[in-house]
Amino acid sequence: MADAAARPAGALPLAALMASLVSQNLGAAVAKSLFPVVGVEGMTALRVGLSALLLLAFWRPWRMPVARRDVANVVVYGAMLGGMNLCIYHAFGRIPIGIATAIETTGPLVVVLAASRRALDVAWVVLALAGLALLLPLTASQPLDPVGLLFAFGAAASWALYIVFGKRVSGLASGQAVSLGMLVAALFAVPIGIAHAGAAMRVPTTLLAGLGVALLSSAVPYSLEMAALRRMPRHVFGILVSATPAVGAACGAVVLGERLTAWQWLAIACIIGASAGGAATARRATVDVAGV
Repeated sequence: MADAAARPAGALPLAALMASLVSQNLGAAVAKSLFPVVGVEGMTALRVGLSALLLLAFWRPWRMPVARRDVANVVVYGAMLGGMNLCIYHAFGRIPIGIATAIETTGPLVVVLAASRRALDVAWVVLALAGLALLLPLTASQPLDPVGLLFAFGAAASWALYIVFGKRVSGLASGQAVSLGMLVAALFAVPIGIAHAGAAMRVPTTLLAGLGVALLSSAVPYSLEMAALRRMPRHVFGILVSATPAVGAACGAVVLGERLTAWQWLAIACIIGASAGGAATARRATVDVAGV
């Protein structure tokens, strides 16, 4: 009887995490469908700006003072969050979502493996590099847009720095770091979006769609991920999150009609394998590698 009760309990965090991955990547696909309306910059501004309002209203970070030593770290953390969103949306606009997401996940992989000194981790790096090599224009049978690839690598670098500086502000009160960080990201992204999209961002239907993207890509995944993390080991969480590129590719296929070649699927599988292997074999995590 105890085992029967434990199975449903163990299934709940798994279901929450999978729902989080689907929600986040579905939000990415919906956002990409809106690029022709408001552009990449406008869509980034809507997602980040509306997410900031939702998080500020929920967490009310002004209730607790921020120490002077934490201010600079919060600013960098928020700037990396804004840069990551802007880069990945530019990548989405030029290459399939699954491929862009696969490249982006190499950022957390580098951070996790950088904290380890074991020979086995070299194998995960080689596997990730093999996957990336299959995506490069020089080796791919159907070359991808090189600018899109550069933006995806920019998103990976931003995610890695986001993790590093996120760890530095993790001691702040619950929700304070992410809400203030998103506010900084909004101050960075919204003016750029307004400059590029202008009045198109104020159309009610566009605002409503932007709110849907903010909920799907930020508010809902954050809540589900926190629920999952409370009930499963961190390394298991990391292994499951490594499936993000595959979920992204599936959402891109269903919502946008994106189709990948066999070589591109192989590349994604290599990167997923490297991420899952790194999460499974890394020593006790010293950073949080959850996505945004």
